[in-house]
Order: sequence, then C-alpha cells, then structure tokens
Amino acid sequence: MLFLLPPSETKLDGGSVGSRLDVAALSFDELGGPRRASLALLGEMSADVPSAVLALKLGPTQTHEVERNLRVTESPTMRALARYTGVLFDPLDVTGLTDDAWDWAHRHVVVHSALFGLLRAGDEIPAYRLSHDSKLPRTSLKKLWRTPVSAVLAAVDEPVVDLRSEGYVGLGPAGPRSTYVRVVSDAGDRRRALNHFNKKSKGLFVRALLTDRPALCDIGDLVSWARGRGFVIEPGLETVLVAESVLEASL
Repeated sequence: MLFLLPPSETKLDGGSVGSRLDVAALSFDELGGPRRASLALLGEMSADVPSAVLALKLGPTQTHEVERNLRVTESPTMRALARYTGVLFDPLDVTGLTDDAWDWAHRHVVVHSALFGLLRAGDEIPAYRLSHDSKLPRTSLKKLWRTPVSAVLAAVDEPVVDLRSEGYVGLGPAGPRSTYVRVVSDAGDRRRALNHFNKKSKGLFVRALLTDRPALCDIGDLVSWARGRGFVIEPGLETVLVAESVLEASL
C-alpha cells in the first residue's frame, strides 16, 4: 500500500556534504523527462528575479527562494521526507526514525512534488521553491505533470491512499485502486473540513504508520489497524479520517 502525501512550501536548507541532485537516481524513472523539463523551466524563470517573485507568489522577505532555485542542480541533497517541514511533516519527527522505519517509509510513502513529480521518502533532493499553483514560462504545471503522474499512479500494483491536497490531485489524479482521504472535524451533529488540523492529523497518522509499520493489503486492513490505534477512519467513495480521533490518540 502506498501513502501519497502533498509536499510543503517550507524546506530545510543544507544536505549531505558533496552531494548534488542526480535526476536519474530518483524513483519512478518514467518521470525523468518531465523532471528535466521542469528543472530547465525553473532555471529560466529564476533568471529574472522580479518575474520569479511574482510567479512563485513570494513576499518581500522571501526573495532568497529565487536564489535557492538558481542553485537547485548544484546544492546538497537530503532524503525527501527529511527535506520538507511544516504542519504535516513536523509530526513525523524524522530525526527519530529507525533504519527499519526509513526502509518502510521508502517503500510505502510517496511525496508529490511540483518540481520532481512523485518521490519516494528516501529519494535525495535539494531545497527548492515551487508550488502546485506556481507559474512556469510557456506552460503550466498541470500540462507538464498531469498525464505522466496519472500514468505512473494508474500502473501501481497496490492500493494508493491519497492524502494529497486537491491542488496536487490536479497535477495527477490517482488510479482506480486509490482512495482519497478527507480529514474532517466531528463537531457534534455535523462534520466540517479542516485546514491546519487537517495537515497535522495527516502527519500524526503517517507517523503512527512509520512506528507500527503494519502489513496492509487493502483498505479493510487499514481501517482495522487504525481502529487499534484509536483512529476513526471510515471508507467510502472518499475515506473519512476524523481529526479529533488522531489528535487525541496521539497525545
């Protein structure tokens, strides 16, 4: 079973000394062509700093992100799951992951990057700035990624649990063996969608998976495992994850 995550706009600097991006070494080598195209377009865009600031929707204190992008093929790399920070990724506490947990994550956790497409947890990537709604020269990220990402996901021979935001789903819908997870708040007699606690709940949910490393063959196995954890997850056309159950069980 694959767990498909969105990326984060915030990322750690740095990486392994002497390392640099090796596109050919990334997982899902079918995406090599669009990866090289997106890197070239990012470099072209970043050469014009004022235009890049607008295209990336950066504030006045964020122009350093353009310099980051100009160095993207030369800067040091680290594993993708360690690169991303923020509300979803901080609960993963990757500095505390064991080797077994990293192995499980690399097999079962995939991050959908606007720059690189699909990445397995252990793929080595540099720091960069590009979001699903960023503007590339002469084309859109949807045109660049939608068909190849969808093709890769459709060919995956195992269930896909889609934890992405809708913006990243637009860059490549998952295949027929996928289930989309919507995080809701169980507020008395009605449920409502969330933003901040949506991301935190997803992070805590994946952290529990990395800790337990369960053998999961289908959504029924996932529901059973979640129930044992105290998480409320309800399968259907969209799988519902109740935020309070994850937040309270993870205290």
